[in-house]
Amino acid sequence: MLRLKYEQIADELAREIRRGRLPRGARLPGEHVLASRFAVSRNTIRQALAELGSRGLIATHSGKGSFVTFDDRPLDDRIGWTRALAQQGVHTRVEVIRLERVTDGEMAERFGVEPEFVAIDRVRSIVDGPAISFECTRVEAVGRMAALPESGLDGSLYDVLRAEGLLPEQGEEWVELGRISELEAAVLGRAPGERFLRARRLCRDRDGRFVEHTESLLDPDRFRLHLKFGGAE
Repeated sequence: MLRLKYEQIADELAREIRRGRLPRGARLPGEHVLASRFAVSRNTIRQALAELGSRGLIATHSGKGSFVTFDDRPLDDRIGWTRALAQQGVHTRVEVIRLERVTDGEMAERFGVEPEFVAIDRVRSIVDGPAISFECTRVEAVGRMAALPESGLDGSLYDVLRAEGLLPEQGEEWVELGRISELEAAVLGRAPGERFLRARRLCRDRDGRFVEHTESLLDPDRFRLHLKFGGAE
């Protein structure tokens, strides 16, 4: 199947990133330089960069920022939602419903890491209240993280990551509204077909190293995504 020009460019840049020619966290050449190199329009380059972003290989910044809010209160999700919610006076309880090592070649290819991950699936509820989120996280099965299925997750995942020197300093998040399946409804204690926010969040450390990937279902009556726009870089 013939791939579109922007996909071919994205493939070439992805190979350079994975081989270290374009180090993770480094600034890519500007659109004009890339357009000249590949003899295409800047619009095609923008499409290629968007494709790289969707693969989790780059993050594009143009004076913009976004953050999640809970009941219109901003959350710093870089410190983990348990701590971020607690800072806003919202106390939650977390039930770990899955904690095991898994192999995911597709995810490994997307993020340029080894294919062994630890799957950590959690349901978060208000203390003495309803479930507000279902979070499915994948971290690399390295160091202390690889032993989590045997040792168990005692406390915050953020604290375990920090102990391994993995601090989420940068990343991207995609959010859309969708209906939950029967299985997801059973996990959340909701009715099938209810609308929930589906969020995918990729976190990297300061040097661009993969930290975690999380897919979440968020109660849209409690969570919002707030966008903030500034000047160009």
